[in-house]
Amino acid sequence: MGRKVVSACFAGIHCRYDQKHSLVEAIQELVKKGEAIPICPEQLGGLSTPRNPAEIVGGNGEDVLDGKARVIDNQGNDVTEAFIRGAYEALKIAQTVGAKQAILKEKSPSCGTCYIYDGTFQGKKQPGMGVTAALFRRHGIQVFSEETGWPKGQEKNKDGMNQ
Repeated sequence: MGRKVVSACFAGIHCRYDQKHSLVEAIQELVKKGEAIPICPEQLGGLSTPRNPAEIVGGNGEDVLDGKARVIDNQGNDVTEAFIRGAYEALKIAQTVGAKQAILKEKSPSCGTCYIYDGTFQGKKQPGMGVTAALFRRHGIQVFSEETGWPKGQEKNKDGMNQ
């Protein structure tokens, strides 16, 4: 299937907003074997780790790319430009390595593939993609998440579940 790009937090890299990771051992193995390249669009966009949690306000990742919604952190800071910059940097990496698929962190304002948080910082989800997932899809890269699974040789996550 060729190389994939994956959310770096899945490979055990402490790059999430809270300086934690979201390890999925099957994805970590893909990285170790050179079959996947880890990316963190938020870091690529210039945001630090740790950083304030952020959510898309007024829409979804498609809307952010179209200038119709913003990414705001929980302190009210507009971090939209960093999210867009990071999405384009992640896209450059994906295109450079010839990735046709991405496995991304569900619910993230960058990487969510089916669901994102609704912008209220109350833990409520809404249908929609994050900024990077939307940009990848616009450029023909298939996006999958740890929750939806992905086409492959039936790797298992740390709980023994098919991904």
